[in-house]
Amino acid sequence: MTLSFSQEAHFSTTFKRKIAPFWQQRQDGFTAGQGQQPLYWAAMTAPQHKKAIVVVNGRIESVWKYQELFYDLFQQGYDIYSYDHRGQGLSARLCPDPQMGYVEHFEDYVHDLATLVEQWPLEGYQSCHLLAHSMGGAIATRYLQNNPDSPFDAMALSSPMFGVCMPWYLRPIARQLSQLLAACHSSPNYAPGHGSYYAKPFLNNRLTQSKNRYQWFRDLYESMPALKLGGPSSHWVAKSLRAAQSCIDDAKQLHLPTLILQAELDKIVANPSQQRFADQAGDPVALQVIKNARHEILFEVDPVRNQALQALLQHFEKY
Repeated sequence: MTLSFSQEAHFSTTFKRKIAPFWQQRQDGFTAGQGQQPLYWAAMTAPQHKKAIVVVNGRIESVWKYQELFYDLFQQGYDIYSYDHRGQGLSARLCPDPQMGYVEHFEDYVHDLATLVEQWPLEGYQSCHLLAHSMGGAIATRYLQNNPDSPFDAMALSSPMFGVCMPWYLRPIARQLSQLLAACHSSPNYAPGHGSYYAKPFLNNRLTQSKNRYQWFRDLYESMPALKLGGPSSHWVAKSLRAAQSCIDDAKQLHLPTLILQAELDKIVANPSQQRFADQAGDPVALQVIKNARHEILFEVDPVRNQALQALLQHFEKY
């Protein structure tokens, strides 16, 4: 069965006439996460819906960026729940420099997700699923590895961060080097080569080939400067690399049916790490390569995005 999603040819019109009014009807608020840090969340629900999806986004992202995806999933009969991670979006920033990507412990992300899952009325649905992108993929995976009795029936991961693209000569020492660089500073510091928020021109971006979707999200961040986040700190890199490896090390602790959507052209996360995770996890995990996709599969050009949405929704419908 072929499903219908919003398309680039009518992008501006669809946003103005359908997606923006839909977004204005959201429920939202703040919840105290780990260490009482305020977490911004949003929910889009309808009384007739019997199934739900919790969306866990990636680094530098916000629920505000996901309006089109939420709309498309809602049109397929799903209630949607999502939130901004600590240190980004409208949730509490954790550094004197609010644009520096930072987390004290990667497990704080995982505890935050657990807190919100407990808050939302997920047990009342006939089926409930997790959809996570990039860093969110590592967070959702660690959550499920630590919470086998979760309310979820299946999970889909878009370009999950089980490893990061880097030169071959840095791979053996990246985590230790990041820890050393972080230890050399009394306060959080940007990882080498990174700085405050910078909107890369579309032609230089490694995220998507969709000019419409890319420009929309950059314009959104200009209209809402509070959403902007720059590069990661050395501390974030060290903690995240360790968490990514833990996902692989504990792969057999994941028992939920999981679909990995791998972006063929990804230059952000390491695709071989996703394959290692799938191999070690075994039966619960299937990996599907999305041809001609860059990192942000769910913000890609229509032929790529349509294929990915079709695949993840078919996966959810099985459970």
